[in-house]
Amino acid sequence: MANLEIINENSLNIYELKDKLDQIKKRDKDISPRAIKTYDYISRFAKKDLKKIKESLVKLNISRLKDKHINKIVDLLPNDVDDLKSILSGENLTLKQEDLTKIVETIKNV
Repeated sequence: MANLEIINENSLNIYELKDKLDQIKKRDKDISPRAIKTYDYISRFAKKDLKKIKESLVKLNISRLKDKHINKIVDLLPNDVDDLKSILSGENLTLKQEDLTKIVETIKNV
């Protein structure tokens, strides 16, 4: 088996993953069945323009909110503060109530 070296590891949201799969589809004539299933799933669920939502969340400039947290929020699009708390409960992250409210309001307004 080949020794693979991980050069970097980045968190992607659904929209970014769809762009990557589009690039792979253009580059390669045949893609794996798993990639086809993933692309079909993403196409079905990535309806909103998630890029605008991500940009808006980054503009909030909440210092403790990292890229992986933003991508998780963008993928799941919480409707209220309780949903957002549930999404972030598995992370070692504590945000103020006003920051949580800002995030939810930003998602609703975009």
